[in-house]
Amino acid sequence: MNYDIFKYWIALKSIAGVGNITFPALVDKFCSLPAIFAAPVSKLSEIPGISKNIATAIASFKDWEKVKEELELLDKNKINIITYRDEIYPEKLMNIYDRPPFLYVRGNLNKDDINIAVVGSRQASTYGKYTTEKISRELALKGLTIVSGMARGIDSVAHRGALTAHGRTIAVLGSGLDVIYPPENKKLFTDIIQNGAVISEFPPGTPPRSANFPTRNRIISGMSYGVVIVEAGEKSGSLITARLALEQGREVFAVPGSIDSAGSRGTNKLIKQGAKLIENTDDILEEILPQFERTIVLKPHTIDNSEAIATKPAEILSAVDQKIIGFVSGGRVHIDDLISSTGLSSADILSALTTLEMNYPAASYGVSKASIRNRPFVAS
Repeated sequence: MNYDIFKYWIALKSIAGVGNITFPALVDKFCSLPAIFAAPVSKLSEIPGISKNIATAIASFKDWEKVKEELELLDKNKINIITYRDEIYPEKLMNIYDRPPFLYVRGNLNKDDINIAVVGSRQASTYGKYTTEKISRELALKGLTIVSGMARGIDSVAHRGALTAHGRTIAVLGSGLDVIYPPENKKLFTDIIQNGAVISEFPPGTPPRSANFPTRNRIISGMSYGVVIVEAGEKSGSLITARLALEQGREVFAVPGSIDSAGSRGTNKLIKQGAKLIENTDDILEEILPQFERTIVLKPHTIDNSEAIATKPAEILSAVDQKIIGFVSGGRVHIDDLISSTGLSSADILSALTTLEMNYPAASYGVSKASIRNRPFVAS
């Protein structure tokens, strides 16, 4: 971690009155964080939202010892800082108006992640847990990354579903990353770090206050292409996530439930209000895949493999894509044979297949959707 750089990010964020909107406004104006602290009050006050009092607090900031203590705490807990200027800052999160200027991260963010949020009630039913595990596992097997809040109930099951498939998952906390909440999720916390990331906008030591969770929900929805609500009561926090998702222009999906179940009243209401009812993962994929820019114009499904490959120039295919296409160009194969024959990990293959499926039908490159969806578990 670059202490000399990050100390300015932490210091500026700690100043009362400098929020998620004014922070980037200051950076854009002065181009660098050190320049902000060196600027006179008169120049700082020119920024919309920066009053004279806030400008004075910036110009006279002296609490560098406290900043140093936080940096040492981050180092002790193996917590990294990812700023909105970094390439791996979640791309979708960049597009919300109040994005955090930086995130505290344990684990690894991936700029190629295709994030889908799966959230729901803390008092999950057996039906809700089963459905959540199935949806999350199948999406992870197709190379998508499951985002949730590591809360009790649906959130925890969503993460575990992705981990069962050896897929990636990201937990967004409403506390500092050194405060595991709920405490019984300590092992889950560790497993997520090894297979994705745990992130927060709250500094170390921040307790899980109730006011923090609606705030973190905007990150869950903001970094995702869509949000799946599995179970939610009429006043569930998951409905806040759904509302935020709509405000951010994200897809909202809801799993229908029994009309007699209190835990399904929120999701059933969402469906009546226009959320997409989902029965399987294909219902999710058919909504989010059009959001990706296609690199070819699809031909009718009657084309054979050689024609499909010819429509996409080799120079825009990744090495993994080319290896997969080279292997399947002779005919249809089962995904398990593909994994064993190419020597690639299941995670790499499933991610590549998802990308390829965005560009032409699965039948065009010789791997059946059924073999992907129903394949047995294969450790990567």
